[in-house]
Amino acid sequence: MIDPQGSADLVLTGGTVHTVDPARATAGSVAVRGRRIAAVGRDEVRELIGPDTEVVDLAGKLLLPGFQDAHVHPQGAGLELGLCHLGDTTDAAEYLRRIKTYADSRPDAQWITGGGWSLEAFPGGSPTAAALDAIVPDRPVFLPNRDHHGAWVNSRALELAGLDARTPDPVDGRIERDAEGRPTGMLQEGAVDLVGRLVPDPTPEEQLAGLLRAQAVLHSYGVTAWQDAIVGAYANMTDPAPSYHAALDQGLLTARVVAALWWDRERGAEQIPELVARRAELTRAGFRASTVKIMQDGIAENHTAAMLDPYLTGCGCASDNSGISFVEPGELRKYVTELDALDFQVHFHALGDRAVREALDAVEAAAAANGRRDNRHHLAHLQVVHPEDLPRFRALGASANLQMLWAAHEPQMDELTLPFLGAERGSWQYPFGDLLRAGATLAAGSDWPVSSPDPLQALHVAVNRVEPGAPEGTPVFLPGQRLDLGAAVAAYTAGSAYVNRLDGLTGSITVGKAADLVVLDRDPFAGPAGEIAATRVLETFVEGRRVYAAHDA
Repeated sequence: MIDPQGSADLVLTGGTVHTVDPARATAGSVAVRGRRIAAVGRDEVRELIGPDTEVVDLAGKLLLPGFQDAHVHPQGAGLELGLCHLGDTTDAAEYLRRIKTYADSRPDAQWITGGGWSLEAFPGGSPTAAALDAIVPDRPVFLPNRDHHGAWVNSRALELAGLDARTPDPVDGRIERDAEGRPTGMLQEGAVDLVGRLVPDPTPEEQLAGLLRAQAVLHSYGVTAWQDAIVGAYANMTDPAPSYHAALDQGLLTARVVAALWWDRERGAEQIPELVARRAELTRAGFRASTVKIMQDGIAENHTAAMLDPYLTGCGCASDNSGISFVEPGELRKYVTELDALDFQVHFHALGDRAVREALDAVEAAAAANGRRDNRHHLAHLQVVHPEDLPRFRALGASANLQMLWAAHEPQMDELTLPFLGAERGSWQYPFGDLLRAGATLAAGSDWPVSSPDPLQALHVAVNRVEPGAPEGTPVFLPGQRLDLGAAVAAYTAGSAYVNRLDGLTGSITVGKAADLVVLDRDPFAGPAGEIAATRVLETFVEGRRVYAAHDA
């Protein structure tokens, strides 16, 4: 199909074009004029090459629509990369070495901060203040783990926060303690803020630098648009909205961004007028604050994900803990109904099967009160989904926002999750295949810095249900839940574009849509499924403008 308006500014030809457009699944060439796709086809597209046209020879490589990340925390991720970064290892001794090196190199730093460490590095997922005291005894240390649902602190930080054996747990969190009730140095969920609120905020310049650092990383992985999953102040995370506006003012924001405004779970409906005002205040071209993020539960590894039945103990017996519903379910239904009536999209953090059901119940209540309003509510994480709730996604028009990289055997799964779920619930985890077969709309996001922002790593796990680089013989994690590569790519492109309400403009390679494109170094559809993760991004384009090029492109 060709838009006959003269020669193109850019033509990409000589490879395979996977369009994610059901009307034409594949092509060989794409022409771009201005910011839009002017032609999709084969040799006939070359007719649009003029004297000033840039021609990119794909040389047999693959062209895709730009990836879209439907759940990510860019500013926080970018800031962590510039602090004491622990995110690329699971070795406890290496963590201590890095922390000491970082602290020693910054003798004037009041606080030692950073994070990204993994729970599986420590027995029971719980490191100690004593280990930090041995290397940084005189200054407070505050290090969130990679999922940001917990933090590792030293004794100086506990002292400054006034935490001791007499300190009660907050209603939405837990202080890990020794046999005498004294804090051990690990804070869970809402308890993180007991120390985190004391940590000095980064300067506006540091925050903008963190956002731009993250944008460069995301573009290098082919990501052209995203939904920022927390816009507002939460725990130790600063509000990224000022950085986005600064980037827009300086012409530095090259991605399309949807902002999920943070729902303060310590407040109620009285914050809704503030969210309405904030939506109007923040929304600008390229940055739309049209979503509200409600975190309904925690995570399975620390037993704060909300479950229908109690967690098991180490001996396999039922415990007295079923996790935490951060928002009372009856109130949740009221809040979501009101937000839906005001045309907000609601982005739920829902990990456990009870949280998933509570979120779906809230979407159902909103539809009953308001009718279907096409607000495209979506549930992220979906670690445990009760089989009875699978068909409700399609029935309610609620999208499933998948973090594909998590659906594999690895230490956090095998040591900190499966033993405490039991066999039946363990088999309900990350049911990607069942959701697709039940007709749910699938979107995808990384949750970076919780896990890698590389969509190709995530696609590898979605298709194989095995981590990239896993040793030979690693068991496949629930093989019946695998996706084929086409469905997984569609989730990371068209599905996320749908959730982001960008589907009229992006998400597929179609004439008239924005030229948001990514060139891969090979065609993973043509190679073995076990090699998908070896694929690399060579070039990324936003509206026909090259925003990333690999050195060997």
